[in-house]
Amino acid sequence: MQIGVPKEIKNHEYRVGLTPTSVREMVKHGHRVVVETDAGIGIKRSDEEYRNSGAEIVDTAAEVFERAEMIVKVKEPQAVERAMMREGQILYTYLHLAPDPDQTRDLVGSGATCIAYETVTSPLGGLPLLAPMSKVAGRMSIQAGAYCLEHPHGGLGMLLGGVPGVDPAKVVVLGAGVVGTHATHIAVGMGADVWVLDNNSDALDRHWQMFRRSTNTVFSTADTLEQHVLGADLVIGGVLVPGAEAPKLVTREMVANMKPGSVIVDVAIDQGGCCETSRPTTHAEPTYTVNDVVHYCVANMPGGVPRTSTFALNNVTLPFALELADLGAREALMSNPHLRNGLNVHAGKVTYKPVAEELGYDYVPADEALFQ
Repeated sequence: MQIGVPKEIKNHEYRVGLTPTSVREMVKHGHRVVVETDAGIGIKRSDEEYRNSGAEIVDTAAEVFERAEMIVKVKEPQAVERAMMREGQILYTYLHLAPDPDQTRDLVGSGATCIAYETVTSPLGGLPLLAPMSKVAGRMSIQAGAYCLEHPHGGLGMLLGGVPGVDPAKVVVLGAGVVGTHATHIAVGMGADVWVLDNNSDALDRHWQMFRRSTNTVFSTADTLEQHVLGADLVIGGVLVPGAEAPKLVTREMVANMKPGSVIVDVAIDQGGCCETSRPTTHAEPTYTVNDVVHYCVANMPGGVPRTSTFALNNVTLPFALELADLGAREALMSNPHLRNGLNVHAGKVTYKPVAEELGYDYVPADEALFQ
């Protein structure tokens, strides 16, 4: 199969779909790989390293899209990239379609087979291609929050861990999943007063087993959510409904009553955000304020540490990419139900139920769409 790796063009996105090591594996399996020049510059990997791994380097994304049977990316295709996609082409990347009607419309219209990293599942029920970036984003969320709490950046002027004789910041983590767990690791390490809210008792039990008394776990209800958000210095939004738009847990009224100078880091912004006042921002302009509350809502947080993120992502995406290339999309998707769960759009049909319901499309189950 001809594999294409374009350079990422989303604002301040420096990751790349395949590393030279992954390219070498593709070539070893008998596939051809074409890479846009400088695609790996953000992870300090040169065109020469890609050539040495067996890739062909081309000058433009247009040539990559024209020649490739499968496009391997990191972030959702931007409008100019979607315009180059064609019927039967495979797109393998993060999509986050539920809050993005324009992208969904374009992918449906393209006739391509679009597989979303974030909805591929594991035998244990996890999301193995989302997890590495959730780990990175969770850890980064505390770094970003600590930075935003500094007075020159609009915050309360607090040191996250305080000092002897001065209280640390109260960090409220919404969600005890992967993002929340990794945010907690960093927050505890920095000496913060950490409170974790979730409405899943099993998740809270696992969290307590991991952190014991170094954190506080709270069952999330409307009452406890409001109580802890209003008392927080830093709120981390780490909730997830796989493939669907994130629930709006933090209301505008709650934001209006938060401490002036407090901070919200909405990691769920890729899926629309879990705060009513959240809107996507970029690494170039990461924050804005609403009611004197600083909002950090960068939609591609792991793009800020592209080297760590790309290698972590390739560790989990490469086996599925090889499966798609070795078997072809239809056979790979039909033989692997966990990969098939990643199919969001195929041949003009929306094949992922939460996306169809959110955006008003007719839902066609993936196994049916593959045989139409």
